[in-house]
Amino acid sequence: MKYDVCIVGSGAGGSPIAYELSNAGYKVVVLEKGKNYTEEDFSKDEIGVVRRGLFTPDLKDEQHVMNEYEKDGSFTRYEGAENSWSFWNGSMVGGSSNLMSGYFHRMKPNDFRLKSTYGKIEGANVVDWPISYEDLEPYYDKVEEVVGVSGEVVKHKFLEPRTTPSFPYPALEVNGVTKWFDATCKKLGYESIPTPRAILSQDALGRKACSYSNFCGSYGCATGAKGSARAALLQKCNAEIISDAFVYRLESNENGVTKAHYYDSNKKSHTIEAKIFVLAAQAIESSRLLLNSKNKIYPNGLANSSGEVGKNLIFSAGGSGKGRIRFESLTKEQQRELMTPGLFVNRSLQDWYEYSSKGVKYKGGTIDFLFEHANIISRAKREIYDDSGNIMWGKKLQEKMHKNLTTSRVLTFEVFNDWLPTDYTNVTIDEKVVDKYGVKVGAINLYSHPLDVKVGKHLGKKAKNVLETMGAEDVTMSISEAPPPNLVAGGCRFGINPKTSVLDINCKAHDLNNLYVSDASFMPTGGSVPYTWTIYANSFRVADAILDELEGV
Repeated sequence: MKYDVCIVGSGAGGSPIAYELSNAGYKVVVLEKGKNYTEEDFSKDEIGVVRRGLFTPDLKDEQHVMNEYEKDGSFTRYEGAENSWSFWNGSMVGGSSNLMSGYFHRMKPNDFRLKSTYGKIEGANVVDWPISYEDLEPYYDKVEEVVGVSGEVVKHKFLEPRTTPSFPYPALEVNGVTKWFDATCKKLGYESIPTPRAILSQDALGRKACSYSNFCGSYGCATGAKGSARAALLQKCNAEIISDAFVYRLESNENGVTKAHYYDSNKKSHTIEAKIFVLAAQAIESSRLLLNSKNKIYPNGLANSSGEVGKNLIFSAGGSGKGRIRFESLTKEQQRELMTPGLFVNRSLQDWYEYSSKGVKYKGGTIDFLFEHANIISRAKREIYDDSGNIMWGKKLQEKMHKNLTTSRVLTFEVFNDWLPTDYTNVTIDEKVVDKYGVKVGAINLYSHPLDVKVGKHLGKKAKNVLETMGAEDVTMSISEAPPPNLVAGGCRFGINPKTSVLDINCKAHDLNNLYVSDASFMPTGGSVPYTWTIYANSFRVADAILDELEGV
């Protein structure tokens, strides 16, 4: 069948385009490699979801190869199946947006002009974006309204410009611990910010409000309150969605893509024809598909005359930390508040989004504070060792578990700062390993710029200071070079110059007249916030560009 638009991938990068174009009357098809779930399919089954990876592919069938690089250019090779190392994060209709925690921060104006603001960084391929914050700001607004963002706007030093004074939906309910957090920050001279969330605090948009289960991250939302691409957009549009459809090749002529070839669940091949193709398969997989789609006309892969496809892959740098708040230091009322289940912490710090040290100006980042995940297995596993590191058994273990799970809570933090793009971090095609379809898998080449960890540790120490001042015990942090699998971008940079970028300003491939890439691949740098809101916003922007093209504007 022939369509106006064929979209490969159904997450935050593809769904706004499906939503806008199909509701404008165009014939749109979405090809998604995963299954199509609904709210009724989502449970809090830790064994199924977390331990057995219900929503991610079996690594024996589909894996990546990882090459970890050192400063001297040497590397260590890891095959995902052998090392249980996965970069999959939600193969289903709506993609990984189903499994996000929904921490929504906008990028700041300086995130769009990193090189101009902070200068050239040795060993990093830092460039300015070809668009500004002002260009994307109306689409941030649109995401707030259409996807649904709850929160409270509080003025602070690094608050980005807004054309609207507040979020469209009131902030989610918070635990009493936030009062102590806010007081501590005031004491330290820090500005505590209510964290915006892509979770509805009230019934709206044809969806139910949050049920406060405290099972956001890694789990699908059973109420539809979380603003996943599936719940917020795909269930409200007229696009045809074909699930269990793995696109393995894009066929093209000199001018553009002509067909998308995909395998169904029985490994039977099918083709889709369309006027316009949109690639939004996730940063790693989008680069893999373009490189695997090489032909006589494009021997280095589609959209790759610049040689930039797969290059400058980025993640979110930073890490996490935690501290335990115990009953002994609390009043009876505070104990009751602390143990109230479900309610969020929803506090962030951006005091060091930019900071100076020894006369040098650094781009900093964001710190989000939250309770440890409700997963009981992982919480219990942390209690099995005594103070000397020996495994405990029997009554002693039972008593320790009972005390820590009923008379204390662990407050955690997550640090987000820029992962600087380098020559060593990119996506290529592995020549040895194939997936269950016989298609060569992506090789993820990894290297962390030294500044990533330096900035992350600076932020982590500030977060530790807050927890320690609050009276938390056993405060620790882990800031490392390890890339988070759920925060990946780059590989198909957009830009003005076709020799140094893959996509133009509207995320259309320089080399092909009908191919757009609208997932996080387009991002030259990542900012110091989680990516999802920016991916959504840019995809709505790209949708407008495609509408103009279809309408001949």
